[in-house]
Amino acid sequence: MMLKNMIGLVAGLLFGFGLLISGMTNPAKVQGFLDVFGAWDISLALVMGGGLIAAIVGVQIAKRQKISWIGTPIEMPTKTTINKKLLMGAILFGIGWGLVGICPGPGIVMLGTGVWQAYVFIPAMIIGMLIYQWLEPKLN
Repeated sequence: MMLKNMIGLVAGLLFGFGLLISGMTNPAKVQGFLDVFGAWDISLALVMGGGLIAAIVGVQIAKRQKISWIGTPIEMPTKTTINKKLLMGAILFGIGWGLVGICPGPGIVMLGTGVWQAYVFIPAMIIGMLIYQWLEPKLN
């Protein structure tokens, strides 16, 4: 259990450090990427591309193993369908991301850097998740 927590801590710190170095904790930089008809900033696409390459490599390695390097079973996702809930979630995420330029990972990193927007964004995100948990059974 200790090794699992240490690996999680190191991975989280590495992710957060990467977000800081790449500037992805700066809402203006994210909004600059989304402004394709204005002062477009391609740097976010490059960061996403690097993350995609790392994820593809990691998934390919995981597919060839039954257990992880720390001894826990590897369970790959089995759902492959696109449904209304997935589309609505993606649309809501995109709208929120476009409006404020913050998504959950950078938002948490921003808490540690003292950026005031994070102190508004993170509670709003948690409230949104609680509302979804309350509504979700009623939507089925």
